[in-house]
Amino acid sequence: MHPPKQASRLALIGAMPEELAAVLACMPDAHCETVAGRKFWLGHMQGHDVVVVLSGIGKVAAAITATVLIEKFQVHSILFTGVAGGLAAHVQVGDVVVAAELLQHDMDASPLFPKHVVPLSGCAKFSTDMAITQRLIESAKQALPEVPVHAGLIISGDQFVSSAAESKRLQNELPDALAVEMEGAALAQVCHDYGIPLGVVRTLSDRADDDAHTDFSKFVKNVASHYSVAIVSEFLKRLPT
Repeated sequence: MHPPKQASRLALIGAMPEELAAVLACMPDAHCETVAGRKFWLGHMQGHDVVVVLSGIGKVAAAITATVLIEKFQVHSILFTGVAGGLAAHVQVGDVVVAAELLQHDMDASPLFPKHVVPLSGCAKFSTDMAITQRLIESAKQALPEVPVHAGLIISGDQFVSSAAESKRLQNELPDALAVEMEGAALAQVCHDYGIPLGVVRTLSDRADDDAHTDFSKFVKNVASHYSVAIVSEFLKRLPT
């Protein structure tokens, strides 16, 4: 006789309260558990078992959150939604970027290791799960048909990039980067080590330039949070129950 199959649980992570408020509003049965100072909301969305949590801002906060989700809540995959600053010339504020790869732009252990390579891992770029990434692209295009959707490299670092000079430096150093944020690459490293599938989708709130700080908060509240719930809802519809 086989043991009963455990329910599969998907983790939904955001970095700021505004980003996930709309998602929590779709989970009337959610209850909260607090671990490591974080509130993990467990419930159902679109008929799927999910746990929703705010990661906090920055790579360490994100890595802690991912580790708790895997170890404590035994999630089978992780989906991160949020905002980012646009870097590539062809992406604009309001566009959606789905990560195919993630890299820490502030990782530099040279000359011991090549710049951007995570020491002892042999990796600079960590790939997201191909199936989740494709489903996110399709979901974003279906949920937001008027919004351009891009897929490629997103870079992360413990820095809110808000100057044209710094943005230009990153563009020159990492010309393939579509966008910059503060959590995704840390999540990718944790998920890589645990073998957990990861998807990352970001709405561009600014151009990571001198106006980034004035655009950011208003955009998160008025636009990005609604984009997140629309994409997540469509994504869950496409998952087998």
